[in-house]
Amino acid sequence: MGTEETPGGENRSRELPAEVQGPPPAEPVRPAEDAAPEQDEQHQDPDGKAPRSGRQRLAEGLWPPRVTRPQLIVALLLFVLGLGLAIQVRSNNDSSALRGARQEDLVRILDELDDRTQRLEGEKQRLEDQRTGLENSSDQAEEARKQTVEKERQLGILAGTVAAQGPGITLTIDDKKGSVEADMLLDAIQELRAAGAEAIQINDVRVVANTYLSDTDSGGVRVDGRKVGKPYRFKVIGKPQDLEPALNIPGGVVQTLEKEQATVTVARAEKIVVDALRAAKRPDYARSSSQ
Repeated sequence: MGTEETPGGENRSRELPAEVQGPPPAEPVRPAEDAAPEQDEQHQDPDGKAPRSGRQRLAEGLWPPRVTRPQLIVALLLFVLGLGLAIQVRSNNDSSALRGARQEDLVRILDELDDRTQRLEGEKQRLEDQRTGLENSSDQAEEARKQTVEKERQLGILAGTVAAQGPGITLTIDDKKGSVEADMLLDAIQELRAAGAEAIQINDVRVVANTYLSDTDSGGVRVDGRKVGKPYRFKVIGKPQDLEPALNIPGGVVQTLEKEQATVTVARAEKIVVDALRAAKRPDYARSSSQ
């Protein structure tokens, strides 16, 4: 804007065009504290409470957790997978005894399994031959009587009411430390039976189907209520080639007893005599269904 002198000596202002005057003066900037209330109002609760921090808002967003159905299904599948892996690891640990076995021990175990299979096949064939003999015999009554006598003799051996002899082994356990317990001898009996033992005698006691073993308070073992002295001598009738390897498998009976500092001796023999007898007991209530 400029001034112009008039003829009377007065100064008159003259306005310049807008484009010459320049930009209008800027409005004063509001202090920062004037904008703070608006920002605070954005983070205040609807009920007008004090403003919440970012950590509080994050915690409120995460808890309580909101589990959806897909997330629940995935969690269940992961649990089942973990359970399966745990069972697999446990089964692998159970077979650690065979993992550390030598190659010849593994071959012996496989041979033993093959022998057991052959024994079962032989028993099956024997029963089929008996059936065929009864069907084809001209005198079925006489054939049935012969088979009945033979069956009675076999059952007498199993029941311990008659003596028996045949090839087998002797198992001697010398327990000088007194660390051998009844369950260890029971494991030996079960292993021998699984290997095809037909008659077993421990010292002077005949082992039958209902034989039980227990520990004594003074140390030692009772067989069917009778205390047997040390050393424990097993007389076993069966195939020696099957009985001896069954006791010597890795982690088997012999190794378990030797860990208890017992001396174990296994010897094969062409003739084993099992002469300890048990009295024949007639059942009080059970009767044959054929009567």
